[in-house]
Amino acid sequence: MASHRRPKQTGPRCNGVLTVTAAAAVALSTQTASADPLPDPNKKGVQAQIDRLYEQATQATEKYNGAGEKAETLKKQVAALQDAAARKQGELNELRDRIGTVAAGQYRAGGLDPALQLFLSGDPDTYLESASALDRAGDRQSAVLRQFLSQQRALRQQRTEASEKLRDLDEVQTELGRRKGEIQGKLREAQRLLNTLTAEERARIAEAEDRANRASSRVDLGDETSASSRAAAAFAAAKSRVGLPYVWGASGPASFDCSGLTSWAFRQADVSIPRTSQAQANIGTRIDSLGALRPGDLVLMRTDLSHVGFYAGNGQILHSPKPGAQVRYESIARSGMPFMWGVRVG
Repeated sequence: MASHRRPKQTGPRCNGVLTVTAAAAVALSTQTASADPLPDPNKKGVQAQIDRLYEQATQATEKYNGAGEKAETLKKQVAALQDAAARKQGELNELRDRIGTVAAGQYRAGGLDPALQLFLSGDPDTYLESASALDRAGDRQSAVLRQFLSQQRALRQQRTEASEKLRDLDEVQTELGRRKGEIQGKLREAQRLLNTLTAEERARIAEAEDRANRASSRVDLGDETSASSRAAAAFAAAKSRVGLPYVWGASGPASFDCSGLTSWAFRQADVSIPRTSQAQANIGTRIDSLGALRPGDLVLMRTDLSHVGFYAGNGQILHSPKPGAQVRYESIARSGMPFMWGVRVG
């Protein structure tokens, strides 16, 4: 079978506030079979702790992404409600002006209808709630006044909904801050543990990670084809990102977390999918057998569905695996994460 060599891609690095600290670039490889053993058994324990912290950080990142997606949805809903309320207020103002014009004409003619007089008083809304008051107006005036009342009720409802959405948004933004602190705490603790290792041990870990990245450029993907043109386009976009860094909360184009890579790649194929791995697990057609996957299908990993990547062919996954790592190909069997199911999109 022919060997498909994947040249290492280079690209700009993300320098935003969500970038993992530079020291995390010596993150441990999840493929323990390829890593050199540390001589001290206690150091192996440190290795395992760091791996676990990175796993917890990526799990927290998916929750952060979910809160972020919800916040964006709420922002759009609030903006739409506020825009609708502004339009409704404009319509009310026009109706009020029409009623005022009628009242002014009646006044100049020598008499003002009691119904209009009450409407123009200090508390017109309370007045309009009274059906008997509307009955005192003429048919034409009553229709206008009833229209005003209907518009007024709709405006109140929109403003109430907007206020509720704003409260929801405030809660979600608080959650975002909490998740961010959780992730940063995990990464700080991982860095602290890394600092307990000697320079030689850290160099050995960095070399293991570098080997995993180099192996990605030599992976044999076989000759399988994608199940659809959209999946093929998304997979091609993801392949163009090989070599770019994992950054928590990032969704491209220069850095990615796991679901950031998959959602970005499908956007390049003009397909909109949810932002988080847990949500991506429930779209498209579910595929329970690893052997039935085709290149471009989503691969859901871990029992909590906190990791996702693309099936790349020949038992390989293309993914953004963890803090400190790069977008790369890896064997699903050796990834250290259990396969749950696949999803075929498009």
